[in-house]
Amino acid sequence: MRVYLLLVLVAAAGAWLSTPLVRVLAVRSGAITAVRDRDVHTEPIPRMGGVAMLIGLALALLVGSRIPFLAQAFSSPTAWGVLGAATLVTLLGVADDIWELDWLTKLAGQSLAAGLMAWWGGVQLYALPTGHSLTITSSRLSLAVTVLVVVVAINAVNFVDGLDGLAAGVAAIGGSAFLLYTYLLTRNISTDYANIASVIIAVLVGACVGFLPHNVNPARIFMGDSGSMLIGLTFAAAGIVVTGQIDAVTLDSRQTVPAFLPLLLPVAVLLLPLLDMGLAVVRRMGRGKSPFHPDRLHLHHRMLQIGHSQRRAVAILYLWTALFAFGAASLVVWSARQTLVFLGIGSVVALLLTLGPLRGRVRRQEGSA
Repeated sequence: MRVYLLLVLVAAAGAWLSTPLVRVLAVRSGAITAVRDRDVHTEPIPRMGGVAMLIGLALALLVGSRIPFLAQAFSSPTAWGVLGAATLVTLLGVADDIWELDWLTKLAGQSLAAGLMAWWGGVQLYALPTGHSLTITSSRLSLAVTVLVVVVAINAVNFVDGLDGLAAGVAAIGGSAFLLYTYLLTRNISTDYANIASVIIAVLVGACVGFLPHNVNPARIFMGDSGSMLIGLTFAAAGIVVTGQIDAVTLDSRQTVPAFLPLLLPVAVLLLPLLDMGLAVVRRMGRGKSPFHPDRLHLHHRMLQIGHSQRRAVAILYLWTALFAFGAASLVVWSARQTLVFLGIGSVVALLLTLGPLRGRVRRQEGSA
């Protein structure tokens, strides 16, 4: 685990140190988020923070490739395939941050990056770990499913990126749970603790942690589409890799749902973004609009509408993310009953904080200010 923590620190340092330079570049290139009706910020803010996150991620992968403990993990081109695809979506995001591309162009670029990752890095869904070796026999179907999973993850993170520090914090918290999960799971079934899924998620967590000090409220820079696309693609890559590498039937029999863990954890980590995206698509299509038509009804907007401040809304959404992400990861070491008790107690606490008296207090204070 110390090696993975080193990668987290390297990625965090790279992202933190490069963010001020990227901010200057964003200002000079015109990558600035203007104040729109659906936005929460009250003044134009530079975006394009995903470039700094990519720098931290790439630096950590380069360092990791030189560590003997991770030699087996870097023996395949997976890490470099993920880095290549991450670079592609980050550049696509930079173009969008500067020129605001149409949704069809972004969708095509995201699909291309996912296809590149599958072809070059071998990051592709060939089987689903349901305990019965459910194999995807068609190579075309496997590629199509892989691209679909990656594109959905990319856009899910993009949907939740609406408050200062929200997307980066959600990714850091969920990624930490994912890292713990992949490490413990690998340790349970193998004597070699080095695995590429843990490497990928460790460098992503570090990149998010390093970017956060510049992005928390009041933000000095936004990650923009360059950052949200990077996070979504890297999360999807780690989920696909761990799904393909782990034979669920070899897990400890004391777990009641071991076969579905590799499928459950990525969903739990991205539950908040996926829920927000699903509700937005249903809401917009129900009104006869495009699923990509922006509005002010995302989960974070609703948190503000019921009386929470920006910081408190972000903190509560962090709590919900940690609850479900670490709850799913706990199935590696806890029984299903213990996990359900944890989730039940945690959900009550989170619900009280979400709908309890604190929101009214914030509203009264803001109203009297």
